Amino acid sequence: MIVKLLGAQDIASGTFVLLMIATFAATVLLLAGTAWVQRRWKLPIALAGIATLISAAHYMLATDVWLATGQLTMIHRYVGWFLTLPLQVVAVYFFVRAFAPVPVGVFWRLLVAAVLLVLARFMGETQLMHPTLGFLISLAMWLYILGEVFFGKLSERSARHGSEAVQQGYFWLRLIMTIGWAIYPLCFFIAAFTGPTELRYLHTTYNLADLVNLVAFGLTFLAVGMREAGTASH
Repeated sequence: MIVKLLGAQDIASGTFVLLMIATFAATVLLLAGTAWVQRRWKLPIALAGIATLISAAHYMLATDVWLATGQLTMIHRYVGWFLTLPLQVVAVYFFVRAFAPVPVGVFWRLLVAAVLLVLARFMGETQLMHPTLGFLISLAMWLYILGEVFFGKLSERSARHGSEAVQQGYFWLRLIMTIGWAIYPLCFFIAAFTGPTELRYLHTTYNLADLVNLVAFGLTFLAVGMREAGTASH
């Protein structure tokens, strides 16, 4: 691992180190937390923990590259996104399925939409397809996922069968998927259509967004599982 004395104003490098530590810590907490909850909550929490573990490995590598070169190509980001974003979407499906039946077709539609979302964005950003087309396809897939979690079977089952803790957790998950995840198409649009973008600003934005979109997102599952375990014990 590269050892470098960070300057007081080297915010970009600091955010890489911050996220490396935060995602590792979240992974430990989430995987350990599967022992503290009822069996039905173990799968969504474990999936969230795997997502943060993948992200932690990404940040460990990315931190080394950034500290050594001051640069990071977008392929580093997409390697992580290809794995973490579908895992997170699937985790939401199993979160709802923990307390209510949900058709398996919803699982496959969400998984395909999540993969296409990242793939289209990657192809647009790397000029493998026209950036506008890549942006529009990825935006459509994100809106489809939001449609499922706000107006589809997941939302219906959550409202009908979920406890107060579940409904509060589902509210925060949807909020993160709406507001937090909006940073990705926004940054893609800025990078692709507004001319050269300062890399340190772009990566700092992505890094800080992951505190919410990965760490807080995963810990929401654990918080609900532990509240449900506490309710059951009483």
